[in-house]
Amino acid sequence: MNDAVRPDPDALLAELRAQEAQARRGKLRIYFGASAGVGKTWAMLSAAQRERAGGRDVVIGVVETHGRSETAALLAGLETLPPRELSYRGRTLAEFDLDGALARKPAVLLVDELAHSNAPGSRHAKRWQDVQELQAAGIEVWSALNVQHLESLNGTVGAITGVRVHETVPDTVLDEADEVVLVDVTADELTARLAAGKVYLPQQAERAAQNFFRKGNLIALREIALRRTAEHVEDDVRGWRIEQSGRGGEAGPPAWNTSGAILACVGPHEGASQTVRTAARLAGQLNVRWHAAYVETPRLQRLPAGRRDRILAVLQLAEELGAETAVLTGENVAEALSAQARRLNCATLVVGRPEPERGWRRWWPPRVLMRQLARHAPGIDIVEAARADSVRRLPQRPGRRRDPGAEDSDPPEVRWRGYAWAAASSVAVTLLATPLAGVLELANIVMLFLLGVVGVAMRFGRGPAAFAALLNVAAFDFFFVSPRLSFAVSDVQYVLTFAVMLGVGLLVGQLTAGLRFAVGVSTSRERRAQSLFELTRELSAALETSQVVQLGAAAVQGHFGGRALVLVTDAGDRLAMPAELPIGFDPSVADWTFRHGQPAGLATATLAAQPWHYVPLKAPMRVRGVLALEPAQPRWLMIPEQAQQLDTLARQIAIALERVHYVDVAQQAVVEMESERLRNALLGAISHDVRTPLTALIALAESLQAAPAAPGAPGVDGPAVARAIVAQAHQLHALVNNLLDMARLESGIAGSAVQLRREWQSVEEVVGAAIRAARPALGEIAVQTDLPPDLPLVEFDAVLIERVLVNLLENAGKYGAAPVVVAARATERSLVLSVRDHGPGLPAALEGREQTLFDKFTRGQAESATPGVGLGLAICKAVVSAHGGEITAANAVDGGAVFTVTLPRREAPVTEEAV
Repeated sequence: MNDAVRPDPDALLAELRAQEAQARRGKLRIYFGASAGVGKTWAMLSAAQRERAGGRDVVIGVVETHGRSETAALLAGLETLPPRELSYRGRTLAEFDLDGALARKPAVLLVDELAHSNAPGSRHAKRWQDVQELQAAGIEVWSALNVQHLESLNGTVGAITGVRVHETVPDTVLDEADEVVLVDVTADELTARLAAGKVYLPQQAERAAQNFFRKGNLIALREIALRRTAEHVEDDVRGWRIEQSGRGGEAGPPAWNTSGAILACVGPHEGASQTVRTAARLAGQLNVRWHAAYVETPRLQRLPAGRRDRILAVLQLAEELGAETAVLTGENVAEALSAQARRLNCATLVVGRPEPERGWRRWWPPRVLMRQLARHAPGIDIVEAARADSVRRLPQRPGRRRDPGAEDSDPPEVRWRGYAWAAASSVAVTLLATPLAGVLELANIVMLFLLGVVGVAMRFGRGPAAFAALLNVAAFDFFFVSPRLSFAVSDVQYVLTFAVMLGVGLLVGQLTAGLRFAVGVSTSRERRAQSLFELTRELSAALETSQVVQLGAAAVQGHFGGRALVLVTDAGDRLAMPAELPIGFDPSVADWTFRHGQPAGLATATLAAQPWHYVPLKAPMRVRGVLALEPAQPRWLMIPEQAQQLDTLARQIAIALERVHYVDVAQQAVVEMESERLRNALLGAISHDVRTPLTALIALAESLQAAPAAPGAPGVDGPAVARAIVAQAHQLHALVNNLLDMARLESGIAGSAVQLRREWQSVEEVVGAAIRAARPALGEIAVQTDLPPDLPLVEFDAVLIERVLVNLLENAGKYGAAPVVVAARATERSLVLSVRDHGPGLPAALEGREQTLFDKFTRGQAESATPGVGLGLAICKAVVSAHGGEITAANAVDGGAVFTVTLPRREAPVTEEAV
């Protein structure tokens, strides 16, 4: 069997496992349309009727007919699952029964309106999530989707139509669908359907025709739907081609001109930039994707540094113009380019016109790249771009000087060192073989010379190997072939020996040099993969930000050399700079990269004169910091593979930083929850344990106060002492009640242990009861009311709202001044209660932070002599929040503090007297 077409066993095993997983998973068919009314549901039901007639088990999970009689007629004969009823805000909603569908498990299930949002209380928030669970259970699902519901197109469609939908589906759902059926009609036909009442009811149709269903909108939506469907089909074609390529060997099926994608072939000549511009212009005119590729052969790898930099600059230009770039490696340029074109399914190859030959080269045969491309890719169009005088050059690295007219190249001593070693190896082999001439046959001496050629080829490449082959043939003829010490040949057969020796030497040198080149490429790829593996493994064990920073900087520095810094954010979400800034590092550039989320500095289009390269650390949620790098070789950043390696390293570091951040957040949340639970338990225990003896103390003090005066010690006023005991006991009793209420409310919010007793109440009665209850704390402070006579009944828990007003009145009595005003007013949707005093108002230190007054154990004046622990307002906030309302604090315009409670309300029921 030919090893070139032998399939990889591991790849076959992985493919079989993927096929098994796919076979267990149910398929998804999506009927896709530009807008409502194109006939998606009708087409889906028509297909369902055909499947049912063919004997398949087809069941309707949920289908929306929207009152269309033609669509409703197609429901006949199809089993429909009963909906699941959910109670929400006093109404009963009918939703798709996911559990019923899983229990029924039909062969095909119709679930319409893929973008639908499920009612609260459902297992999943979105219907497409229900569909994914159905697929996981092995059920084939059919659904329908409009283009405006795709997440990536939601904003585009909203800008076109002026209507922004809030129910969206991730693009991955459409991309991963097994079948996408485009249901399409023209704009005129859809408008006619709308006018005929086949889309909406007459009143809705009239409004839709004036807004969403305008002809221009429908044409634009149709174009978007067609393009999005074409992208899905193109992905299917590409996936099939990759699958067939893996089964049929390296060549695979020929390229098909279905997408029109363009591949620009970047060469080492100066006109390569014009090739890229031509490809970009063609791609823009055809509105297709385009790519740029450069094939690095062993010969091109030996180009001077200046020409190699120029190639990298052209690739950077292609990226700036919107291309996806790649550096390929191979022995044959045409073969590598044609393979890349087939892999990307490109329809057109754009190559540069070769430079006109000068001098004696004009008599040589023309270059055959075009001919080779035509032979390797017969189904792809080849466009030859004209030459231009402009040359794309690399931006000069700061601090590096060179003569503007000089060409970058390797030093002469480096360039000729390989040839010197070739000559030295020929001399060494000759000296080694001379004493063996009488012992070994000439054929074995030839093997020694070939061994020398192999060694030179492995170390220095093709050129020195060819030179060594020529020298070895000459040395063998001069020193070992009779007559010796002469280039004359006595036997004509030795001419053939020399030719074979030279040919074999050149061939062995070529193959060895090619192997050396392939080993270098493989080593580079292995090094990149190893760097990623080691960083991922080490970051997976990091639990602190400092560890991630240290590991990330070490990995980047180890791969690119030079210096690397990982900058993270501080508590204020600002980029934290190191204490000692390295030479050349600019904090302003790093901050710009962090704020804009784009690379800057060296080898970019932003602040390219900087010696450092700055990359944002983009995590899935947000930018977590900046990676700064001063590489040992700046030109490495121009190589697409190295740039992608740096981006991948930065992404791994960013993900690790985000993981560590959320680990800290989770730990903090657990600590806070546990602290809150313990505090509530302590409050409850203290409240119950203290309340019992406190009640007895109040009763005894009141009995002492009511008892007749008894002779006592001189100067001791018994009744006054009893009144003081009663007052202090009542104050302590109020404090314990607050603690107990706070504990009950906290446990109710967390575990729903406390239920509100909502009843229709008279606001005047609740306000009066609160004033009476707060009178002992108010003392002589006057309380005024501002209650309109037409206040309606409001539905709330009277006991708890009375407690809110009592706490607000007691707070006004402690910190305010007379008079205290209690006011109420009703709006269409709310009841507004306010308690105002005429004291000094809220402290100036709380300006802009008034809501902190409602935190537990928080007081407006920490050093106040007024007794209290800061629970009254916290209880008010808890009660109001339980009612779905809001409480605020502010300073009144003409002095004093005002606390405002806003409760939601609805229309009161009609009483019999009103009827």
